[in-house]
Amino acid sequence: MSNDTSKPTPADAQPIPDDAGLDVGYDADGTIDTGDGDDPRDARIAELEGQVAQLRDQTLRALAEAENVRRRTDRDKEQTRLYAAGSLAKDLLNAVDNLRRALDAAPKDRDAIDETVKNLIVGVEMTERDLLTAFEKNGIKRIEPLGQRFDPNLHQAMFEIENSGKPAGTVVQLLAPGYVLHDRLLRAAMVGVAKGGPAPSDHPRVDTTA
Repeated sequence: MSNDTSKPTPADAQPIPDDAGLDVGYDADGTIDTGDGDDPRDARIAELEGQVAQLRDQTLRALAEAENVRRRTDRDKEQTRLYAAGSLAKDLLNAVDNLRRALDAAPKDRDAIDETVKNLIVGVEMTERDLLTAFEKNGIKRIEPLGQRFDPNLHQAMFEIENSGKPAGTVVQLLAPGYVLHDRLLRAAMVGVAKGGPAPSDHPRVDTTA
């Protein structure tokens, strides 16, 4: 019995020359490795590429969220800047109203009054003017809609007046002016509105300029 344990080759198989320049490998069963099997390096590359794509997506999401936070912060800062004077202005509205009431109650003929009283009236006028100037510098405007069409967004109707000679819905009496801070209403103007008669024709919104 022969001791040769080498695997027999087919009768028509040709030996491969040593100088053929081929890098031939063999599988565990002794057959030539044709390279058809999966290379673990390819799987590792695919895994790393997946991780890179995932990290890129997470980075883009984080950048987008950071940009949204920045925009919200800028918007909040701008809102704070625009409306910071609102609380103080509301507290001062009654003071401005009282100054106006005092001026309305003052004698119209100032030549007939005492010089001291006259100076007092002038001082009240200057105080009111300074306050309104400070309001305007901070975006606060007074609403005086006398003769304008009633606007429920800006006015508060306190009563209706019949036979006023004005079209229905017209502001015919102003009890207290209103105020707006930029586009935000601080206080509605308190008004009396005409009742009856023809409806007023459409015209532009109430002019809120001081």
